[in-house]
Amino acid sequence: MADADADRRPNVLLILTDQERYDASAPGDPLVETPGSDRLSREGIRFEQAFTPISICSSARASLLTGRFPHHHGMLNNCHEPDALRPNLPTDLSTFSEKLADAGYDLSYIGKWHVGRDQTPKDFGFSYLGGSDKHHDNIDAAFREYRTERGVPLGKPSLKDQIYTGEDPRDASEGTLVAATAPIDVEDTRAWFIAQRTIERIEEYADGSRDAPFFHRTDFYGPHHPYVVPEPYASLYDPGDIEPPDSYAETYDGKPRVHENYLAYRGVDGFDWDLWAEAIAKYWGFITLIEHQLERILDALDTHGLADDTAVVHASDHGDFTGHHRQFNKGPIMYDDTYRIPLQIRGPDFKTQSSCESPVYVHDLAATFLEIGRVDVPETFDSRSLMPFLDPEQGSPTEIDITNGKCGKSGYWPRSIFGQYHGDEFGLYSQRMVRTEQYKYVYNGPDIDELYDLEADPAELQNLIDHPEYDAVRREMRQRLIKWMDRTEDPNRVWVTDALEDAS
Repeated sequence: MADADADRRPNVLLILTDQERYDASAPGDPLVETPGSDRLSREGIRFEQAFTPISICSSARASLLTGRFPHHHGMLNNCHEPDALRPNLPTDLSTFSEKLADAGYDLSYIGKWHVGRDQTPKDFGFSYLGGSDKHHDNIDAAFREYRTERGVPLGKPSLKDQIYTGEDPRDASEGTLVAATAPIDVEDTRAWFIAQRTIERIEEYADGSRDAPFFHRTDFYGPHHPYVVPEPYASLYDPGDIEPPDSYAETYDGKPRVHENYLAYRGVDGFDWDLWAEAIAKYWGFITLIEHQLERILDALDTHGLADDTAVVHASDHGDFTGHHRQFNKGPIMYDDTYRIPLQIRGPDFKTQSSCESPVYVHDLAATFLEIGRVDVPETFDSRSLMPFLDPEQGSPTEIDITNGKCGKSGYWPRSIFGQYHGDEFGLYSQRMVRTEQYKYVYNGPDIDELYDLEADPAELQNLIDHPEYDAVRREMRQRLIKWMDRTEDPNRVWVTDALEDAS
Protein backbone atom coordinates (compact mmCIF):
# COMPACT_ATOMS: atom_id res chain seq x y z
CA MET A 1 0.00 0.00 0.00
CA ALA A 2 1.45 3.39 -1.00
CA ASP A 3 2.41 5.85 1.69
CA ALA A 4 0.08 8.86 1.87
CA ASP A 5 3.16 11.11 1.79
CA ALA A 6 4.78 9.22 -1.08
CA ASP A 7 5.37 12.40 -3.06
CA ARG A 8 7.58 13.74 -0.26
CA ARG A 9 9.67 10.63 0.27
CA PRO A 10 13.16 10.86 -1.25
CA ASN A 11 14.00 9.35 -4.58
CA VAL A 12 16.88 6.87 -4.53
CA LEU A 13 19.56 6.36 -7.19
CA LEU A 14 21.86 3.36 -6.70
CA ILE A 15 25.02 3.15 -8.82
CA LEU A 16 26.62 -0.29 -8.46
CA THR A 17 29.97 -1.04 -10.02
CA ASP A 18 31.24 -4.53 -10.69
CA GLN A 19 34.43 -5.71 -9.00
CA GLU A 20 35.80 -2.32 -7.88
CA ARG A 21 38.56 -2.15 -5.27
CA TYR A 22 38.15 0.09 -2.24
CA ASP A 23 41.59 1.65 -2.42
CA ALA A 24 41.21 3.10 -5.93
CA SER A 25 38.91 5.82 -4.57
CA ALA A 26 40.25 5.91 -1.01
CA PRO A 27 40.83 9.35 0.53
CA GLY A 28 44.12 10.96 -0.33
CA ASP A 29 44.93 8.54 -3.15
CA PRO A 30 46.58 10.71 -5.81
CA LEU A 31 46.96 7.90 -8.33
CA VAL A 32 43.45 7.20 -9.64
CA GLU A 33 41.11 9.97 -10.77
CA THR A 34 37.71 9.32 -9.16
CA PRO A 35 35.84 12.63 -9.48
CA GLY A 36 32.35 11.13 -9.11
CA SER A 37 33.16 9.30 -5.88
CA ASP A 38 35.07 12.32 -4.58
CA ARG A 39 32.05 14.52 -5.19
CA LEU A 40 29.72 12.12 -3.37
CA SER A 41 32.15 12.04 -0.45
CA ARG A 42 32.25 15.83 -0.27
CA GLU A 43 28.50 16.15 -0.49
CA GLY A 44 27.70 13.15 1.69
CA ILE A 45 29.41 10.45 3.71
CA ARG A 46 32.10 7.92 2.84
CA PHE A 47 32.14 4.55 4.55
CA GLU A 48 35.79 3.62 5.05
CA GLN A 49 35.10 0.10 6.32
CA ALA A 50 32.49 -1.26 3.92
CA PHE A 51 32.60 -4.95 2.99
CA THR A 52 30.86 -7.52 0.89
CA PRO A 53 29.68 -10.66 2.74
CA ILE A 54 31.02 -12.78 -0.13
CA SER A 55 33.38 -12.10 -3.00
CA ILE A 56 31.48 -13.50 -5.95
CA CYS A 57 28.98 -11.71 -8.18
CA SER A 58 25.66 -13.58 -7.95
CA SER A 59 25.95 -14.25 -4.24
CA ALA A 60 26.84 -10.67 -3.31
CA ARG A 61 24.11 -9.23 -5.55
CA ALA A 62 21.56 -11.61 -4.05
CA SER A 63 22.58 -10.42 -0.57
CA LEU A 64 22.07 -6.80 -1.62
CA LEU A 65 18.62 -7.63 -2.97
CA THR A 66 17.44 -9.75 -0.03
CA GLY A 67 19.31 -8.13 2.87
CA ARG A 68 20.51 -11.60 3.83
CA PHE A 69 23.82 -13.38 4.25
CA PRO A 70 24.46 -15.86 1.42
CA HIS A 71 23.77 -18.89 3.60
CA HIS A 72 20.30 -17.44 4.20
CA HIS A 73 19.33 -16.73 0.58
CA GLY A 74 21.06 -19.84 -0.77
CA MET A 75 22.63 -18.45 -3.95
CA LEU A 76 26.10 -19.52 -2.86
CA ASN A 77 27.95 -19.26 -6.17
CA ASN A 78 27.43 -17.78 -9.63
CA CYS A 79 24.02 -18.59 -11.06
CA HIS A 80 25.10 -18.85 -14.71
CA GLU A 81 27.74 -21.57 -14.28
CA PRO A 82 27.03 -25.30 -14.64
CA ASP A 83 28.05 -25.84 -11.00
CA ALA A 84 25.46 -23.31 -9.72
CA LEU A 85 24.04 -24.53 -6.42
CA ARG A 86 20.98 -22.34 -6.95
CA PRO A 87 20.40 -20.93 -10.45
CA ASN A 88 17.49 -18.75 -9.29
CA LEU A 89 16.47 -17.04 -6.07
CA PRO A 90 13.47 -18.59 -4.29
CA THR A 91 10.41 -16.48 -5.05
CA ASP A 92 9.26 -16.49 -1.42
CA LEU A 93 12.25 -14.41 -0.21
CA SER A 94 11.49 -10.79 0.68
CA THR A 95 13.47 -8.24 -1.32
CA PHE A 96 13.87 -4.53 -0.71
CA SER A 97 12.79 -3.81 -4.28
CA GLU A 98 9.45 -5.58 -4.01
CA LYS A 99 8.81 -3.92 -0.66
CA LEU A 100 9.47 -0.48 -2.16
CA ALA A 101 7.28 -1.25 -5.16
CA ASP A 102 4.46 -2.32 -2.86
CA ALA A 103 4.92 0.96 -0.96
CA GLY A 104 4.41 3.07 -4.06
CA TYR A 105 7.92 3.59 -5.42
CA ASP A 106 8.45 3.55 -9.19
CA LEU A 107 11.40 1.19 -9.71
CA SER A 108 13.64 0.96 -12.76
CA TYR A 109 16.88 -0.85 -13.53
CA ILE A 110 19.59 -0.47 -16.17
CA GLY A 111 22.67 -2.65 -16.63
CA LYS A 112 24.15 -5.84 -15.27
CA TRP A 113 21.83 -8.19 -13.40
CA HIS A 114 23.37 -11.63 -12.65
CA VAL A 115 20.91 -12.69 -9.92
CA GLY A 116 19.06 -15.60 -11.45
CA ARG A 117 19.63 -17.65 -14.56
CA ASP A 118 15.98 -17.39 -15.64
CA GLN A 119 14.97 -14.32 -13.64
CA THR A 120 15.34 -10.65 -14.50
CA PRO A 121 14.83 -7.44 -12.50
CA LYS A 122 11.19 -7.53 -13.67
CA ASP A 123 10.68 -10.52 -11.34
CA PHE A 124 11.62 -8.33 -8.37
CA GLY A 125 9.58 -5.18 -8.87
CA PHE A 126 11.78 -3.29 -11.36
CA SER A 127 11.02 -2.04 -14.82
CA TYR A 128 14.06 -3.40 -16.66
CA LEU A 129 15.40 -1.02 -19.28
CA GLY A 130 18.26 -3.15 -20.61
CA GLY A 131 21.46 -1.31 -21.32
CA SER A 132 23.94 -4.06 -20.59
CA ASP A 133 22.95 -7.66 -20.10
CA LYS A 134 20.17 -9.89 -18.88
CA HIS A 135 22.02 -12.10 -16.44
CA HIS A 136 25.78 -12.30 -16.94
CA ASP A 137 27.51 -10.90 -19.99
CA ASN A 138 25.13 -11.16 -22.94
CA ILE A 139 24.95 -7.83 -24.76
CA ASP A 140 21.37 -6.65 -25.10
CA ALA A 141 19.70 -5.69 -28.38
CA ALA A 142 19.49 -1.98 -27.50
CA PHE A 143 23.26 -1.61 -27.19
CA ARG A 144 23.84 -3.62 -30.37
CA GLU A 145 21.45 -1.35 -32.24
CA TYR A 146 23.07 1.74 -30.74
CA ARG A 147 26.53 0.64 -31.86
CA THR A 148 25.26 -0.22 -35.35
CA GLU A 149 23.67 3.21 -35.67
CA ARG A 150 26.99 4.80 -34.73
CA GLY A 151 28.74 2.80 -37.46
CA VAL A 152 30.75 0.68 -35.01
CA PRO A 153 28.97 -2.69 -34.90
CA LEU A 154 29.89 -4.97 -32.04
CA GLY A 155 32.65 -7.37 -33.00
CA LYS A 156 34.50 -4.74 -34.98
CA PRO A 157 37.11 -3.26 -34.82
CA SER A 158 40.02 -5.29 -33.46
CA LEU A 159 41.41 -4.70 -30.00
CA LYS A 160 44.96 -3.49 -29.41
CA ASP A 161 47.59 -4.06 -26.69
CA GLN A 162 45.86 -7.25 -25.53
CA ILE A 163 46.95 -9.18 -22.45
CA TYR A 164 45.77 -12.76 -22.02
CA THR A 165 46.23 -15.35 -19.32
CA GLY A 166 48.31 -18.38 -20.24
CA GLU A 167 51.85 -19.07 -21.34
CA ASP A 168 51.93 -16.31 -23.97
CA PRO A 169 50.19 -13.17 -22.69
CA ARG A 170 49.89 -11.81 -26.24
CA ASP A 171 48.36 -14.97 -27.75
CA ALA A 172 44.64 -14.58 -28.33
CA SER A 173 44.18 -18.26 -29.17
CA GLU A 174 44.21 -19.36 -25.53
CA GLY A 175 43.50 -17.97 -22.13
CA THR A 176 41.24 -15.24 -20.83
CA LEU A 177 41.40 -11.65 -22.01
CA VAL A 178 42.72 -9.51 -19.14
CA ALA A 179 43.11 -6.05 -20.67
CA ALA A 180 43.22 -4.22 -23.98
CA THR A 181 42.76 -0.92 -25.76
CA ALA A 182 39.52 -0.53 -27.71
CA PRO A 183 39.96 1.63 -30.85
CA ILE A 184 36.53 3.26 -30.45
CA ASP A 185 35.20 6.54 -29.14
CA VAL A 186 34.18 6.90 -25.49
CA GLU A 187 30.59 7.36 -26.69
CA ASP A 188 30.74 3.82 -28.13
CA THR A 189 31.47 2.17 -24.78
CA ARG A 190 28.90 0.27 -22.81
CA ALA A 191 29.70 2.45 -19.78
CA TRP A 192 28.80 5.63 -21.67
CA PHE A 193 25.64 4.00 -23.06
CA ILE A 194 24.47 2.83 -19.63
CA ALA A 195 25.04 6.33 -18.23
CA GLN A 196 23.15 7.86 -21.15
CA ARG A 197 20.18 5.53 -20.60
CA THR A 198 20.25 6.51 -16.92
CA ILE A 199 20.22 10.19 -17.82
CA GLU A 200 17.26 9.60 -20.12
CA ARG A 201 15.44 7.92 -17.24
CA ILE A 202 16.21 10.90 -14.99
CA GLU A 203 14.74 13.17 -17.64
CA GLU A 204 11.57 11.06 -17.70
CA TYR A 205 11.23 11.32 -13.93
CA ALA A 206 11.82 15.06 -14.05
CA ASP A 207 9.08 15.87 -16.56
CA GLY A 208 6.46 15.97 -13.80
CA SER A 209 4.25 13.18 -15.15
CA ARG A 210 5.01 10.81 -12.26
CA ASP A 211 3.54 11.32 -8.80
CA ALA A 212 5.47 8.52 -7.04
CA PRO A 213 9.07 8.78 -5.87
CA PHE A 214 11.49 6.70 -7.87
CA PHE A 215 14.11 4.11 -7.05
CA HIS A 216 16.50 3.69 -9.95
CA ARG A 217 19.40 1.28 -10.11
CA THR A 218 22.27 1.49 -12.60
CA ASP A 219 24.71 -1.41 -12.67
CA PHE A 220 27.88 -0.86 -14.66
CA TYR A 221 29.59 -3.89 -16.12
CA GLY A 222 32.99 -2.81 -14.91
CA PRO A 223 35.69 -2.34 -13.85
CA HIS A 224 35.38 -6.15 -13.95
CA HIS A 225 37.85 -7.74 -16.36
CA PRO A 226 38.49 -7.65 -19.21
CA TYR A 227 39.81 -4.15 -18.61
CA VAL A 228 39.07 -2.94 -22.15
CA VAL A 229 38.95 0.83 -22.53
CA PRO A 230 39.36 3.38 -25.32
CA GLU A 231 41.59 6.40 -25.38
CA PRO A 232 42.18 8.63 -23.53
CA TYR A 233 41.60 6.14 -20.69
CA ALA A 234 43.79 3.36 -22.12
CA SER A 235 46.91 5.51 -21.72
CA LEU A 236 45.72 7.78 -18.91
CA TYR A 237 48.00 5.96 -16.45
CA ASP A 238 51.61 5.14 -17.26
CA PRO A 239 52.53 1.59 -16.19
CA GLY A 240 56.03 2.85 -15.48
CA ASP A 241 54.66 5.09 -12.73
CA ILE A 242 52.84 2.26 -10.93
CA GLU A 243 54.72 0.77 -8.01
CA PRO A 244 54.17 -2.83 -6.87
CA PRO A 245 51.86 -3.00 -3.85
CA ASP A 246 53.28 -4.41 -0.63
CA SER A 247 51.31 -7.62 -1.14
CA TYR A 248 53.13 -8.28 -4.42
CA ALA A 249 55.94 -9.66 -2.23
CA GLU A 250 53.68 -12.65 -1.46
CA THR A 251 55.58 -15.93 -1.02
CA TYR A 252 52.59 -18.13 0.01
CA ASP A 253 54.73 -19.51 2.81
CA GLY A 254 52.42 -20.82 5.53
CA LYS A 255 49.32 -20.12 3.44
CA PRO A 256 46.62 -22.54 2.24
CA ARG A 257 47.82 -24.41 -0.82
CA VAL A 258 44.90 -23.16 -2.92
CA HIS A 259 46.37 -19.64 -2.91
CA GLU A 260 49.37 -20.67 -4.96
CA ASN A 261 47.33 -23.15 -7.00
CA TYR A 262 45.15 -20.28 -8.13
CA LEU A 263 48.06 -18.62 -9.93
CA ALA A 264 48.20 -21.50 -12.37
CA TYR A 265 44.46 -21.97 -12.45
CA ARG A 266 43.92 -18.34 -13.41
CA GLY A 267 46.83 -18.52 -15.84
CA VAL A 268 48.88 -15.72 -14.31
CA ASP A 269 51.73 -17.71 -12.76
CA GLY A 270 54.02 -16.39 -15.50
CA PHE A 271 53.06 -12.73 -15.18
CA ASP A 272 55.90 -10.41 -14.17
CA TRP A 273 55.48 -6.95 -12.66
CA ASP A 274 55.72 -5.12 -15.99
CA LEU A 275 52.77 -7.10 -17.29
CA TRP A 276 50.76 -6.55 -14.11
CA ALA A 277 51.51 -2.82 -14.21
CA GLU A 278 50.16 -2.67 -17.75
CA ALA A 279 46.98 -4.46 -16.67
CA ILE A 280 46.56 -2.27 -13.58
CA ALA A 281 46.90 0.85 -15.71
CA LYS A 282 43.96 -0.35 -17.83
CA TYR A 283 41.96 -1.24 -14.69
CA TRP A 284 42.51 2.26 -13.33
CA GLY A 285 41.54 3.70 -16.69
CA PHE A 286 38.33 1.66 -16.57
CA ILE A 287 37.55 3.05 -13.12
CA THR A 288 38.09 6.63 -14.28
CA LEU A 289 35.93 6.05 -17.36
CA ILE A 290 33.07 4.92 -15.10
CA GLU A 291 33.74 7.78 -12.68
CA HIS A 292 33.25 10.27 -15.50
CA GLN A 293 29.93 8.58 -16.31
CA LEU A 294 28.96 8.91 -12.65
CA GLU A 295 29.73 12.63 -12.95
CA ARG A 296 27.44 12.86 -15.97
CA ILE A 297 24.63 11.24 -13.99
CA LEU A 298 25.13 13.56 -11.00
CA ASP A 299 25.14 16.56 -13.33
CA ALA A 300 21.84 15.35 -14.83
CA LEU A 301 20.25 15.30 -11.38
CA ASP A 302 21.38 18.91 -10.93
CA THR A 303 20.22 19.99 -14.39
CA HIS A 304 16.74 18.54 -13.90
CA GLY A 305 16.26 19.80 -10.36
CA LEU A 306 16.26 16.37 -8.69
CA ALA A 307 19.50 16.52 -6.70
CA ASP A 308 17.91 17.92 -3.54
CA ASP A 309 15.22 15.23 -3.52
CA THR A 310 17.34 12.19 -4.34
CA ALA A 311 19.56 9.96 -2.21
CA VAL A 312 22.52 8.75 -4.28
CA VAL A 313 24.53 5.64 -3.40
CA HIS A 314 27.70 4.35 -5.06
CA ALA A 315 28.92 0.90 -4.07
CA SER A 316 30.40 -2.26 -5.58
CA ASP A 317 29.47 -5.91 -5.25
CA HIS A 318 33.07 -6.86 -4.35
CA GLY A 319 36.68 -6.02 -5.13
CA ASP A 320 39.37 -7.30 -7.50
CA PHE A 321 42.92 -8.59 -7.02
CA THR A 322 44.50 -6.88 -10.08
CA GLY A 323 47.94 -8.25 -9.28
CA HIS A 324 47.82 -7.82 -5.50
CA HIS A 325 49.21 -11.00 -3.96
CA ARG A 326 50.03 -11.63 -7.66
CA GLN A 327 46.45 -12.85 -8.12
CA PHE A 328 43.89 -12.24 -10.85
CA ASN A 329 40.12 -11.89 -10.49
CA LYS A 330 38.89 -13.41 -7.20
CA GLY A 331 38.49 -16.80 -5.54
CA PRO A 332 38.88 -18.73 -2.26
CA ILE A 333 41.26 -16.09 -0.92
CA MET A 334 39.67 -13.78 1.65
CA TYR A 335 41.94 -10.75 1.55
CA ASP A 336 40.62 -7.20 1.81
CA ASP A 337 41.48 -6.79 -1.89
CA THR A 338 38.22 -8.50 -2.82
CA TYR A 339 36.14 -8.11 0.38
CA ARG A 340 36.54 -4.39 1.07
CA ILE A 341 34.48 -2.15 -1.21
CA PRO A 342 33.85 1.54 -1.92
CA LEU A 343 30.66 3.04 -0.49
CA GLN A 344 29.59 6.69 -0.62
CA ILE A 345 26.11 8.04 0.12
CA ARG A 346 24.62 11.52 -0.14
CA GLY A 347 21.03 12.54 0.28
CA PRO A 348 18.48 15.10 1.37
CA ASP A 349 19.48 16.38 4.80
CA PHE A 350 22.17 13.68 5.17
CA LYS A 351 25.54 14.42 6.73
CA THR A 352 28.08 16.07 4.41
CA GLN A 353 31.86 15.94 4.21
CA SER A 354 31.78 13.10 6.69
CA SER A 355 33.32 9.65 7.01
CA CYS A 356 32.35 6.54 8.92
CA GLU A 357 34.84 4.05 10.32
CA SER A 358 32.26 1.56 11.63
CA PRO A 359 32.23 -1.76 9.73
CA VAL A 360 29.23 -2.12 7.42
CA TYR A 361 28.05 -4.52 4.71
CA VAL A 362 26.86 -3.84 1.20
CA HIS A 363 23.63 -5.66 2.07
CA ASP A 364 23.00 -3.14 4.86
CA LEU A 365 21.82 -0.99 1.95
CA ALA A 366 18.68 -3.16 1.67
CA ALA A 367 17.48 -2.06 5.11
CA THR A 368 18.68 1.50 4.44
CA PHE A 369 16.59 1.82 1.30
CA LEU A 370 13.51 0.63 3.16
CA GLU A 371 14.02 3.15 5.97
CA ILE A 372 14.46 5.93 3.42
CA GLY A 373 11.17 4.81 1.89
CA ARG A 374 9.45 4.56 5.30
CA VAL A 375 8.93 0.83 4.91
CA ASP A 376 9.34 -1.63 7.75
CA VAL A 377 12.42 -3.87 7.47
CA PRO A 378 11.41 -7.56 7.34
CA GLU A 379 12.49 -9.76 10.23
CA THR A 380 14.15 -12.03 7.68
CA PHE A 381 16.75 -9.37 6.83
CA ASP A 382 20.23 -9.78 8.33
CA SER A 383 21.01 -6.17 7.46
CA ARG A 384 20.68 -3.00 9.52
CA SER A 385 19.86 0.45 8.19
CA LEU A 386 22.76 2.86 7.83
CA MET A 387 20.53 5.85 8.59
CA PRO A 388 22.07 6.41 12.07
CA PHE A 389 25.32 7.22 10.26
CA LEU A 390 23.59 9.40 7.66
CA ASP A 391 21.09 11.42 9.67
CA PRO A 392 22.77 14.38 11.45
CA GLU A 393 20.00 14.34 14.04
CA GLN A 394 20.83 10.79 15.09
CA GLY A 395 23.91 9.96 17.11
CA SER A 396 26.21 7.38 15.56
CA PRO A 397 25.70 3.95 17.14
CA THR A 398 28.12 2.70 19.78
CA GLU A 399 30.23 -0.22 18.61
CA ILE A 400 30.00 -3.29 20.81
CA ASP A 401 30.97 -6.93 20.53
CA ILE A 402 27.84 -8.43 19.05
CA THR A 403 28.08 -11.11 16.44
CA ASN A 404 25.18 -10.37 14.13
CA GLY A 405 23.83 -7.16 12.62
CA LYS A 406 20.28 -8.25 13.43
CA CYS A 407 20.87 -8.17 17.18
CA GLY A 408 17.91 -6.05 18.25
CA LYS A 409 20.11 -3.61 20.20
CA SER A 410 19.04 -0.15 19.12
CA GLY A 411 21.85 2.38 19.26
CA TYR A 412 24.59 -0.25 18.97
CA TRP A 413 26.63 -1.51 16.07
CA PRO A 414 28.75 -4.68 15.64
CA ARG A 415 32.53 -4.34 15.79
CA SER A 416 33.10 -7.40 13.61
CA ILE A 417 32.57 -8.18 9.94
CA PHE A 418 31.91 -11.74 8.83
CA GLY A 419 32.43 -13.23 5.39
CA GLN A 420 31.96 -16.54 3.67
CA TYR A 421 32.81 -18.35 0.47
CA HIS A 422 31.41 -21.54 -0.97
CA GLY A 423 33.51 -22.11 -4.05
CA ASP A 424 33.10 -21.63 -7.76
CA GLU A 425 34.77 -22.98 -10.93
CA PHE A 426 37.74 -24.47 -9.07
CA GLY A 427 35.51 -26.62 -6.86
CA LEU A 428 33.08 -26.29 -3.99
CA TYR A 429 34.43 -25.72 -0.49
CA SER A 430 33.58 -23.75 2.62
CA GLN A 431 35.35 -20.75 4.10
CA ARG A 432 34.33 -18.43 6.90
CA MET A 433 35.98 -15.17 7.92
CA VAL A 434 35.75 -12.78 10.84
CA ARG A 435 37.46 -9.38 10.75
CA THR A 436 37.88 -6.75 13.43
CA GLU A 437 39.75 -3.45 13.20
CA GLN A 438 43.03 -5.19 14.07
CA TYR A 439 42.68 -8.87 13.22
CA LYS A 440 41.33 -11.19 10.56
CA TYR A 441 40.71 -14.91 11.02
CA VAL A 442 39.82 -17.26 8.15
CA TYR A 443 38.49 -20.77 8.63
CA ASN A 444 39.62 -23.12 5.85
CA GLY A 445 38.11 -26.57 6.40
CA PRO A 446 40.40 -28.57 4.07
CA ASP A 447 43.62 -26.69 4.85
CA ILE A 448 45.45 -24.47 7.32
CA ASP A 449 43.48 -21.57 8.81
CA GLU A 450 44.69 -17.98 8.55
CA LEU A 451 45.24 -15.21 11.10
CA TYR A 452 46.49 -11.73 10.22
CA ASP A 453 47.42 -8.76 12.36
CA LEU A 454 46.08 -5.97 10.13
CA GLU A 455 47.79 -3.21 12.08
CA ALA A 456 51.25 -4.76 11.86
CA ASP A 457 50.70 -6.39 8.46
CA PRO A 458 48.03 -4.57 6.41
CA ALA A 459 49.14 -6.42 3.27
CA GLU A 460 48.17 -9.74 4.94
CA LEU A 461 51.45 -11.43 4.10
CA GLN A 462 52.24 -13.29 7.35
CA ASN A 463 49.89 -16.02 8.49
CA LEU A 464 50.08 -16.03 12.30
CA ILE A 465 47.73 -18.95 12.92
CA ASP A 466 50.44 -21.01 14.66
CA HIS A 467 52.37 -18.13 16.21
CA PRO A 468 52.51 -18.71 19.99
CA GLU A 469 52.22 -15.00 20.80
CA TYR A 470 48.82 -14.95 19.08
CA ASP A 471 47.26 -17.92 20.88
CA ALA A 472 44.79 -15.74 22.78
CA VAL A 473 43.86 -13.79 19.65
CA ARG A 474 43.28 -17.00 17.72
CA ARG A 475 40.96 -18.32 20.43
CA GLU A 476 39.06 -15.05 20.65
CA MET A 477 38.54 -14.80 16.89
CA ARG A 478 37.37 -18.39 16.69
CA GLN A 479 34.88 -17.73 19.47
CA ARG A 480 33.57 -14.71 17.58
CA LEU A 481 33.06 -16.89 14.53
CA ILE A 482 31.33 -19.62 16.53
CA LYS A 483 28.88 -17.14 18.04
CA TRP A 484 28.11 -15.60 14.68
CA MET A 485 27.53 -18.99 13.05
CA ASP A 486 25.18 -19.95 15.89
CA ARG A 487 23.25 -16.67 15.84
CA THR A 488 22.80 -16.67 12.06
CA GLU A 489 22.00 -20.38 11.94
CA ASP A 490 24.80 -21.07 9.53
CA PRO A 491 24.17 -24.63 8.26
CA ASN A 492 27.85 -25.48 8.77
CA ARG A 493 27.75 -24.61 12.47
CA VAL A 494 26.89 -28.19 13.46
CA TRP A 495 30.29 -29.45 12.35
CA VAL A 496 32.49 -26.36 12.11
CA THR A 497 31.82 -24.98 15.57
CA ASP A 498 32.84 -28.30 17.14
CA ALA A 499 36.03 -28.29 15.09
CA LEU A 500 36.79 -24.72 16.13
CA GLU A 501 36.15 -25.49 19.79
CA ASP A 502 38.52 -28.45 19.62
CA ALA A 503 41.15 -26.39 17.80
CA SER A 504 41.00 -23.39 20.13
